[in-house]
Amino acid sequence: MKYLVTLNGKTYEVEVEHGEAMLLNEYDAAAPVAPAAPAATAAPAAPATPAAPAAPAAQIAEGEAVNAPMPGNIVKINVAAGDKVKSGDVLVILEAMKMENEIMAPRDGTVAQVVTAKGAKVETGSPLVVLA
Repeated sequence: MKYLVTLNGKTYEVEVEHGEAMLLNEYDAAAPVAPAAPAATAAPAAPATPAAPAAPAAQIAEGEAVNAPMPGNIVKINVAAGDKVKSGDVLVILEAMKMENEIMAPRDGTVAQVVTAKGAKVETGSPLVVLA
């Protein structure tokens, strides 16, 4: 098994096989990249207006939300709104720590809404699918 371990600002790629660890690679941990500042324009500034209210968060349909049990990336979505599912059917595949985890339907029902998308990064407790 290969692992990435970050310790004191250095990332180590380690492979463990038969109880023995071998260092494969060592490099400085990547720092988050700040977005580039927009280029200045010669156009005159528009008069100040009151700030528009923030857009409301995405509305979640009524029903039982199936939440992410851990942080990770969505690699596959097996259902769409309106699909009938049975208890134990795989709804979403969530990759966490290089492992694919099947997120299953907790009960029989109909998919009311798919809240996430393929490639999305989710946190623990984030709603993935809503069952009606």
